[in-house]
Amino acid sequence: MNRKYQIALSAVAVALLTACAAPMPSSADLDKLTQDILGRSFRAEGQAKLDRLNPDEDNRLCAESDSTGVALDAKVAEAIEARNMKTIKAPADGKYLGDFKEGEKVAQSGAGKTWTDKADSVNGGNCYNCHQISKEELSYGTLGPSLYNYGKIRGVTNPNSAEAKPIVEYTWGKLQNARAYNACSNMPRFGHKGVLTEAQIKNVMALLLDPASPVNK
Repeated sequence: MNRKYQIALSAVAVALLTACAAPMPSSADLDKLTQDILGRSFRAEGQAKLDRLNPDEDNRLCAESDSTGVALDAKVAEAIEARNMKTIKAPADGKYLGDFKEGEKVAQSGAGKTWTDKADSVNGGNCYNCHQISKEELSYGTLGPSLYNYGKIRGVTNPNSAEAKPIVEYTWGKLQNARAYNACSNMPRFGHKGVLTEAQIKNVMALLLDPASPVNK
């Protein structure tokens, strides 16, 4: 065997033995290493900002629960929901519904929060990625429940009535910040995180609750 080849094999063997003898890194060490790698690799561009490298406490707790497969403690889940409930505010003008035609555009659009989206461009809701909404749309995801006939099923014939108020306010809150109702909801916190404007959320509200909307036909 070639002498240089023998030396190279010996070096590899020593390296492998050294690696095997080294203690396994802790979960905290691996988390820190991951964050360091992301910090060095990620750059701010367009709508993708560096703040996404630092998840808030609720995201951290939910991500930890997902990674370990251990459900959140009931009290922790309640605390997350309570914190997020405090962020929900009624519309500034007291009107919850906008234009359902514009709401359909928001639901169809997947624009926003990527490197290629300019900082001042308009985001979409990408609602069809997770939900069935309009019967006319044949391509939709199933991560979330079907929202077809959303208002009709819930008996909303007049969204401005006192009878409809609980459903209207719940739907508004869910679109504003879904974690107020489900601690580790996969639904984006559209209002709380500034993904959609108040006007856009009103339009989605109309899509779901206006009796004239094709969703409720």
